[in-house]
Amino acid sequence: MRPYEGLLTAMVTPFHADGRVNDDAAVAMARHLLASGSHGLVVAGTTGEGTTLSDDELASLVELIVRECGSDGTIVAGAGSNDTRHATELTERVVAAGAEAVLSVTPYYNKPNRRGIHAHFGEVARAAGGIPVILYNIPGRTAVNMGPDLLAELAQIPGVEAVKQANTAEQQRIDGLAVLAGNDDAYAANLDMGGAGGICVASHIVGPEMRRMYDEPDARAEIDASLRDVYETLFITASPTPVKAALNMLGHDAGTLRLPMVEADEAETAAVRAMLERHGLLSAVQTA
Repeated sequence: MRPYEGLLTAMVTPFHADGRVNDDAAVAMARHLLASGSHGLVVAGTTGEGTTLSDDELASLVELIVRECGSDGTIVAGAGSNDTRHATELTERVVAAGAEAVLSVTPYYNKPNRRGIHAHFGEVARAAGGIPVILYNIPGRTAVNMGPDLLAELAQIPGVEAVKQANTAEQQRIDGLAVLAGNDDAYAANLDMGGAGGICVASHIVGPEMRRMYDEPDARAEIDASLRDVYETLFITASPTPVKAALNMLGHDAGTLRLPMVEADEAETAAVRAMLERHGLLSAVQTA
């Protein structure tokens, strides 16, 4: 498979209680996800709290996961920034660390115009040196939307191969780009339209079911319907707060979060626990 196809999990970054990256837990998490249906992983993306990792931490984490788990699945690295110079430096570092593709978000806060976006991704693609670049369109976080016409233009940049589309209303096929669902609840629809797959969060806890959605088209709609409350619960507040709470409840060492992200509060914790109980996931842990 190409490194921008299939079920890719946007992996959390486990932290120790003092906030340091927990390397051993990160490797264990990556192995768990790859053994539970994921074709590959996105390391240091939004769910991986990449924006609060230092450049050295980010590059070291990518290198670690590539070294320990790269033979078992695709390893994509988040390397975006709203500073083009910083984005290109990060891109060069994660490529040197062994990433098979780079996930690069639209510059946030600056609100660049069309020409600025085009110039930015041209520089990122050059920095990637032939390693595929996956554009990341998430206007809810960046305040800038890359519409289908602009995405088709960006597809003409050598090395720009795919888009993680988190604007579900505009999820459609784009000439020259592989389209990955950027929201879990759009994953099934993406596959139905002939898209490339998804970069997902719920696959941390229901990976086998989400892999079946890829492998078994006839069962896709039924599986998707059964997981709707999982998708909803994992986004009752900003990710990765709910998914880290879920993973810790299930016995995985996801650790804490880095500010400004905070632990799930009492109501959020109760909602996550209830969802896990509805799906029989907690009982499976308790009887193991």
